[in-house]
Amino acid sequence: MKTSFSLFITIIMISSSVYSQSEKQTAHNFEKEIKLTLSANYLLYLPKEYDQSNDEFPLVLFLHGAGERGTDIEKVKVHGLPRLINERKDFPFIVVSPQCPDNMFWNTDLLAALLDEIEANYKVDKNRMYVTGLSMGGHGTWSLAIAQPNRFAAIAPICGWSNPTMACTIKNIPTWVFHGAKDMVVPLSASEQMVEKLKSCNADVKFTIYPEANHDSWTETYNNDELYNWFLQHKLNNE
Repeated sequence: MKTSFSLFITIIMISSSVYSQSEKQTAHNFEKEIKLTLSANYLLYLPKEYDQSNDEFPLVLFLHGAGERGTDIEKVKVHGLPRLINERKDFPFIVVSPQCPDNMFWNTDLLAALLDEIEANYKVDKNRMYVTGLSMGGHGTWSLAIAQPNRFAAIAPICGWSNPTMACTIKNIPTWVFHGAKDMVVPLSASEQMVEKLKSCNADVKFTIYPEANHDSWTETYNNDELYNWFLQHKLNNE
């Protein structure tokens, strides 16, 4: 990836999370020097078949919401894929769940560099990489896809927001959008505007509205295996 800034990337294990067979996802730390050094903890889940297989595996990047920011990696397990993994659910793909630092939004340069590092060190199928996130993570999902429109096979932003004028940048990425009709935190119109713009440029976009849901439109979404099956139907090179 060509960049106009120098990179300093390190991966270290957090001492409290030494790997054992009983752990389904392990905690790590990632650091990147842009104009300042940004550091983010992340959870890494590898499928149970990972060590026994020579195959490359799909990857899902999960981006949490504003309430899980900070340095306590356990907070990331509150919602979404990390919660399900913590409850012993198995997935057929690698799951990377970074933690956004306090008082920040998701930084797309940091996320892109983290994915570069994961790709370099794990058996990742680069044609089957997906992004999903909730609320602030939904915003991060939109932003990362717009920043790297040729990297992801599909995305699923949940109750997020973005700039509709940039939507057609990702017209070639299959997108499934979710939102609660009664959301009082991020209004439904934020997703509606993105979907309408994507449709105007003939994008492959699906839109699920939960009529009675407020801001929590993610629990029902992530509890539904249809989302994961949909992800795995998409790849960058459809030979």
